[in-house]
Amino acid sequence: MSNRYDTIFEEIENKILELIVKAKVLDELVDIRNKYLSKKGEFSVLMNKIREVEDKKAFGESYNLARKKIETRLSEKIAEFQKFALNEQLKSQMIDITLPGINQESGKMNPFFKVKREIEDIFIGMGYTVENGPEVDSDRYVFELLNIPKDHPARDMQDTLYIDDNLLLRSHTSSVQAHVMEKAKGKPIKIICPGKTFRRDDDDMTHSHQFAQVEGLVIDKNINLGNLKATLELFAKKMFSKDAKIRFRSSYFPFTEPSVEVDVSCFACKGKGCSVCKGSGWIEILGAGMVHPNVLKMSGYDPEIYSGYAFGIGIERVAMLRYGIDDIRRFYQSDIRFIEEFNKKVED
Repeated sequence: MSNRYDTIFEEIENKILELIVKAKVLDELVDIRNKYLSKKGEFSVLMNKIREVEDKKAFGESYNLARKKIETRLSEKIAEFQKFALNEQLKSQMIDITLPGINQESGKMNPFFKVKREIEDIFIGMGYTVENGPEVDSDRYVFELLNIPKDHPARDMQDTLYIDDNLLLRSHTSSVQAHVMEKAKGKPIKIICPGKTFRRDDDDMTHSHQFAQVEGLVIDKNINLGNLKATLELFAKKMFSKDAKIRFRSSYFPFTEPSVEVDVSCFACKGKGCSVCKGSGWIEILGAGMVHPNVLKMSGYDPEIYSGYAFGIGIERVAMLRYGIDDIRRFYQSDIRFIEEFNKKVED
């Protein structure tokens, strides 16, 4: 039912409704709402006249009725535009399921991971188990349990990337061996520990602050240097060539005694001498030795009963030798062109 105040709002109401009908895009409707229905909009301010009228209730009813008509029509029109926009978006994004599929190029393995997996497979085939450990570890496991006390000069090349006074990024995966020996509580061990290691080092063609190792550890009764040599000779034959030979050269590592550097006969020239082996016929590939009695004692083994050997293989070094890669940094640059070069299996 109309009242005497309806005519006050009729003209502007019809004007706004006509503008809504004529609107062609959503932005025009937003402008209409802001211009007329916002707090200081042309329609909203008409409510201020309620102070001047006698029948304030009737005036308010007329105002609210007109505003409701405008808001209802505005909402309907906005919904129409939104529905149209959604339909257009769905049309543009429609997928034709009858079209042929897009061929996906198969991924290729980085030579680093090819070599890592092959090393693991070789030692698993010899009865080793694979153990992993924390990359951020304490001084106790990285150094002290490996017969490298504080201020020992053997720390100079490895005592580098610290988190705090006790925690550091491990400089070798021998720290995993220390964890395993501690948990084994004097029982036999036969493990390899592959993983990333970190040292402050020059970033050049043959060095990187991050590199990877596969370290091995065997502890049992009656283990000797002959067992170590036989193990590493079998590894060399499977990794490089069935004709490969190895030799030991005396060296020093604080966690082994005696310690040796291990060379493999050059797989490129079969030991005759070439540019790969710098004319010597041999290539250094890893370090090894018999587990130091102090290391056995600190981890709960009686060195009078138990003995063991340990070795450490640089994964990148083996890959560089295996594939003739001249720069260690290329393993970490995610260059697909580099990776594609090594997608074929290397045969003897």
